[in-house]
Amino acid sequence: MITVIGYDGAALSAQARQRLESAALVVGGTRQLGAVRPPAGARRIVMGDVSAALGEINAVHPPPPTRTTARSPQDMGDLPDVVVLASGDPGFFGIVRALRERGHDPEVLPAVSSVALAFARAGLPWDDALVVSAHGRELRRAVNACRAHPKVAVLTAPGAGPAELARELAPQTPRSFVVCEDLGGPDERVTRCRPAEATTRTWRHPNVVLVLDAGRVTGAKRWLAGAGPGPAGWALPESAFEHRNSVVTKAEVRAFALARLGPRVGDLVWDIGSGSGSVAIECARFGAAVIAVERDAASCDRIRHNVRAHHVKVAVSRGDAPAVLDHLPDPDAVFVGGGGPDVVAACAARALRSVVVALAAVERVRPSLDALAAAGLTADAVQLQANRLSALPGDVHRLAAGNPVFVVWGTRE
Repeated sequence: MITVIGYDGAALSAQARQRLESAALVVGGTRQLGAVRPPAGARRIVMGDVSAALGEINAVHPPPPTRTTARSPQDMGDLPDVVVLASGDPGFFGIVRALRERGHDPEVLPAVSSVALAFARAGLPWDDALVVSAHGRELRRAVNACRAHPKVAVLTAPGAGPAELARELAPQTPRSFVVCEDLGGPDERVTRCRPAEATTRTWRHPNVVLVLDAGRVTGAKRWLAGAGPGPAGWALPESAFEHRNSVVTKAEVRAFALARLGPRVGDLVWDIGSGSGSVAIECARFGAAVIAVERDAASCDRIRHNVRAHHVKVAVSRGDAPAVLDHLPDPDAVFVGGGGPDVVAACAARALRSVVVALAAVERVRPSLDALAAAGLTADAVQLQANRLSALPGDVHRLAAGNPVFVVWGTRE
């Protein structure tokens, strides 16, 4: 039998202690092995290299040939008992997934997760919190989640800890930190600080960082834990946004652009020449972090007004593209609603996944395609033109033609 025991600093349960005492092989981190004292006769493996440790487990306790093949009690009796020690709840961003992927069907005895402990120490509800991991993963995705969401728990790792997280967030994203070190351990410490302070300190691992928007730490009641369920609809009507002289990306174009941008939690999207901010706001409603770039001061104020009206988070950067882009973090996707081929080229050079360009003049299609292709993106284009139903006297209707728009897009393989 393979038993995974979660450890949160509290005494092990009688069942967990019984499994540990009968184990021939005990695998765990240095902290867990030192805290629970495995039996003297058991072989111990420090789980520094997870793959190597899993290989050792497979060697002494191979998984069944298929998941549908159940071992008989006699077969199970011939295999040595293995215990894997893990922090907190090992089914939550933990070792249980890796064991299951290798064909094992472990018994799991969880403890309190580090995230639950962190929010308990902060005295906060967390059913509305987004939980992300930077452990063995891209830090930038965790950073983007913190930019977009008011309450995020970040599972960190050496090199992707509180200081690195704070450096990426400050000063564009005002947040407060609750850094929880060695939760449940003898050196537990809970520190509340601003991101700027977090960059100057040395933090002990393991730790969990709560990244909070001070004005929204309680959060709204939800039926779904974590990130919200996403918008009930998109490609909102132009009337949903305050705009100047109908300078707003039309709903039909916005629908197509959103399909090509693919905004999601963990992404960063630029909206260049944002105008009313309609594309930026729609991307934020999908959970992406968004920066709206606009050179006109009145338009920047209008974007902020629309952002508040839709209860989303969008950062507004005033300046002329492409120069203003130099200080912005790299985006996953970019929508270009204004600017020439030099702006398209600058965006294409930085975009990690896609660029979408909306154009009124057909002469700008070829230069935009060339700029995308030169940056290594696979480029394509389409003309969109919608005829909307318009009422006439006498309960009859006609089709009112909208101006055609050319949409050019490029994707990076």
